[in-house]
Amino acid sequence: MSFKPFNPPSRTLMGPGPSDVHPQVLQALGKPTVGHLDPSFIAMMDEVKALLQYAFQTENPFTIAVSAPGSAGMETCFVNLMEPGEKVIVCRNGVFGERMRQNVERLGGEAVVVDDAWGTPVSLDKVEAALKAHPDARFLAFVHAETSTGALSDAKALCALAQAHDCLSIVDAVTSLGGVELRVDEWGIDAIYSGSQKCLSCVPGISPVSFSPRAVAKLEARKTPVPSWFLDQTLVMGYWSGTGKRSYHHTAPVNSLYALHESLRLLHEEGLENAWARHASMHQKLKAGLEKLGLSFVVEEAHRLPQLNAVYIPQGVNDAEVRSQLLNRFNLEIGAGLGDLAGKAWRIGLMGYAAREENVTLCLGALEEVLS
Repeated sequence: MSFKPFNPPSRTLMGPGPSDVHPQVLQALGKPTVGHLDPSFIAMMDEVKALLQYAFQTENPFTIAVSAPGSAGMETCFVNLMEPGEKVIVCRNGVFGERMRQNVERLGGEAVVVDDAWGTPVSLDKVEAALKAHPDARFLAFVHAETSTGALSDAKALCALAQAHDCLSIVDAVTSLGGVELRVDEWGIDAIYSGSQKCLSCVPGISPVSFSPRAVAKLEARKTPVPSWFLDQTLVMGYWSGTGKRSYHHTAPVNSLYALHESLRLLHEEGLENAWARHASMHQKLKAGLEKLGLSFVVEEAHRLPQLNAVYIPQGVNDAEVRSQLLNRFNLEIGAGLGDLAGKAWRIGLMGYAAREENVTLCLGALEEVLS
């Protein structure tokens, strides 16, 4: 048997991720590989750290790129900061809040779940009530931008509640980083993680993470060892520290980090607030067109993510057939519903490089033709 080189089709990715990768990012990915302790690579890592601090709007010294996807970024936060028996208020308004709960319980913690309906933001009143009812809680964990529904929660207000009740905040920013306003230091976020494949428009497989000094102090004061060797940040700190000789921990994904460097450089070149505004503008164009087609949104406008548009599938329309036609006739990918929204909604992404006028035009035209 002989095998030919794999040549993927050229798609327009407008699902919940991965998003379209900028051509310059793909070009960076193909640069010559060097060793992960090569002086030139170490210098680039320092720039990645500085660019991540810009994207997160933080001066946290511990701001790194975990060599694994966003799900590992989530586990990095829980496995390093939480110890067995500790109580965590977990906000659940979609698939990814539930994954937080599972992390807490697998690690021997106690999860106090605050539930909100799918498509709605995390309720501040419910969270405050839970914090008052559980004064021994050590953490408040929530998803800033719930990818399964397209709902945006008020991270600034939630982190203020955490601080008022002496809790550390753990924030999922997988879909929000680079797409909507996010200010880690100003909002008092203690631990935050994201993914490379959403609004950063990089290749999948990297998870930006940042810990506040309070979070680092909690990590350093642990009474039990971090239960994951690979994700133990006390070991990784020596590789990303930027002071003195770098210690070997694991072989970093060298070329993927080239790509992340370029995607962050492009974000810095555009300007963070300009990127937020671009996502909002493209959402308005998409919204107008979708409503003309008779499609209605899952999330109310005040709490809607511009970069993840969940719309209800019209009565009598075959979900899988529409998505198949979009893919095969137009090389256009949109996302299916997850969990409670499976078979009931489509998720249309406008993330990073995908948030462009030509993509909006393609999506609306293709949907109009298929639905008619």
